[in-house]
Amino acid sequence: MKKIILAYSGGLDTTCVIKWLKDKGFKVICFSANLGSEFSPSDLRKRAYQSGAEKIYIKDLRKEFLYHYVLPALKANACYEGKYLLSTALGRPLIAKHLVEVAKKEKADFVAHGCTGKGNDQVRLEVSVNILDPKLKIIAPLREWEMGSREEEIKYAKKNKLPVTSTKEKPYSIDKNIWGLSIEAGYLEDLSVEPPRNSYILLRPLKEIEDKEVRLEIEFKRGEPVSLNGKILSLVSLVEKLNVMGAKCGVGRSDLIEDRVVGIKSREIYEAPAAWILYTVHKELENLILDRETLFFKQRIALDYAWLIYQGLYFSRLKESLDVLVNKTQESISGIISLKLYKGNIIIMKRRSANSLYKKELATYGDKDKFDRNLAEGFIKLWGMPYGK
Repeated sequence: MKKIILAYSGGLDTTCVIKWLKDKGFKVICFSANLGSEFSPSDLRKRAYQSGAEKIYIKDLRKEFLYHYVLPALKANACYEGKYLLSTALGRPLIAKHLVEVAKKEKADFVAHGCTGKGNDQVRLEVSVNILDPKLKIIAPLREWEMGSREEEIKYAKKNKLPVTSTKEKPYSIDKNIWGLSIEAGYLEDLSVEPPRNSYILLRPLKEIEDKEVRLEIEFKRGEPVSLNGKILSLVSLVEKLNVMGAKCGVGRSDLIEDRVVGIKSREIYEAPAAWILYTVHKELENLILDRETLFFKQRIALDYAWLIYQGLYFSRLKESLDVLVNKTQESISGIISLKLYKGNIIIMKRRSANSLYKKELATYGDKDKFDRNLAEGFIKLWGMPYGK
């Protein structure tokens, strides 16, 4: 019997995929990456075996995910189309890496995934697998099987007594990891309708959020967040704590009409409390510390960096080259930012860094001003010289 390694999430699609692959004559071995999933390892194991899997590998990859995939993107300020901090997109190359490793260990010639034929993740997983091991054959059941909708998948699951949680009342496709959660499909596809209450997962609507400010102090060293409120934490602990704090304050939800890799527009909702807090703080430190030319150039790099990750090119040479540049810019990004969270807002209050380029004696309009205003006239003439007549 042919072995196939399935990237298994525990959701509707991949649960149906196990049964479908087994009926096609495959011995299905599941690989589940714990990046902060909504399913516990015991739940994943139970679901996989109930659905017909022969074996399942479950790896806690939260640390590797945050330090080796999320942190580089945070240092780059990567944000796709202004609203998406790439939580799912960053997880896919890591899943692909371990999928390839399990395939080698099991001596399997095939790998499979549960991505749709018009989604982004099929591109990210397959391109990454092809880069890492071009000999592996990839099967994408959702591009092949007869089912054409999530409603049909739900019927298929019920008919075959598969353990799924999706229903007609809550038909969303959800992907959750420690860096964020994505919600799509179902009622969200109707752009004329406000997102319903059951589309809120980590967060609640702002009218339900307690009218209370939460004050935080976050320290970065060399572009990496290292402490929260004066306490040194691992990146995993820090992100987990910020997710809880941010969610209670309604921080981190974005509603995006998104341009997918395959060329269509879709409606995606993201909930990423910790990600948005750290992204905001990191940018604030860079504004304080980086010189103007580096800061402006880095803003352009951020767009390219986000685009590469979104398009599934995480393991490309260009992305690796950009990492070298970004890491150089982060050598001085150390400091402390005080902020408060309130009703969906992240409000910066205080900034402190030994590497700050801000000089009060030059910025002030008070009696301690040391700026030589007599230099302004000559500067303006030189600056405008190329544009004068």
